[in-house]
Amino acid sequence: MRPIRILGTGEALPRRVVTSAEVEALCGVPSGWAERRAGVRERRWASDGETNAILGATAARAALDAAALSARDVDLVLNASGTAQQPIPDNAALIAAELGLSGVAAFSVHATCLSFLAALDVAADRVALGRAKRVLIVSSDVGSVGLNFGEPESACLIGDGAAAVIVGPSDGASGLHVSRFETYPEGAHLTEIRGGGTWRTPSHPDATPTDFLFRMAGLGVLKLARDVAPSFLERLSPGLSTGLGDIDVVVPHQASLAGLRLMERFGWPRERVATTLETLGNVIAASIPLTLHRAITSGALARGQRTLLIGTGAGFSIGGAILTY
Repeated sequence: MRPIRILGTGEALPRRVVTSAEVEALCGVPSGWAERRAGVRERRWASDGETNAILGATAARAALDAAALSARDVDLVLNASGTAQQPIPDNAALIAAELGLSGVAAFSVHATCLSFLAALDVAADRVALGRAKRVLIVSSDVGSVGLNFGEPESACLIGDGAAAVIVGPSDGASGLHVSRFETYPEGAHLTEIRGGGTWRTPSHPDATPTDFLFRMAGLGVLKLARDVAPSFLERLSPGLSTGLGDIDVVVPHQASLAGLRLMERFGWPRERVATTLETLGNVIAASIPLTLHRAITSGALARGQRTLLIGTGAGFSIGGAILTY
């Protein structure tokens, strides 16, 4: 076990609440379609001025307040977001600037929807090795700007928001027991934004506007997840594919309604699985820390309890971690 402790968590949500009726009208689908198919009743979309950095810094301040710390107490900032405010500089530098931090290490750990889990893994190593004392992990996603309303399956899912988690040394009871990540590149093109990198630039002769919008082949993603998840869970912790054992609370990525229902195949009771999909949608990398924050603040996850953090991401990647909070 790597001896780390979650010292505080926080969230920040855009002001604008977008109902599924509004998205259904944009997508041209019948009333009730989004909640029935995607499981989302409402989500938040960012407005002018609500950038990745501003939302992320707001969530960070809330987490610092919860931990009774100030920004000066942080010695490493990890940006763990699936979307970038701009290609250069890194989101981490922009978040650090919003917090007034100078001279503190700040960089990204990017694994799309699994970015928070990957950053938690990095933070645990840094803290356990004594290379950092307090690590600020920030997941801040504004995915609404890249939605393709011609693809309602994904357009009805995505919401915006940010969450932050402060990680520090453990008092002995808390810790990260195990973590694991696997990638299956046969699913690399199931979830993608083709434009924006060096391959499909705005000046590329074959570039189209939809190259710069989010695309997801939902059925393909679900099938691949269904195929690889049972064996992955057994490698993460034997027995997980048939029951929760000593896991008190599951905090999953809010990928989709179908993705959450897939967990019932493993014998995981619905009441022990934390969800935010209905009111926040899929907030990309921020989904797991947002759901974790709400599980903690609602009392669903208490000190000393064991939680499974689990999710999938573009790539196709799957990752999980077992943590005593």
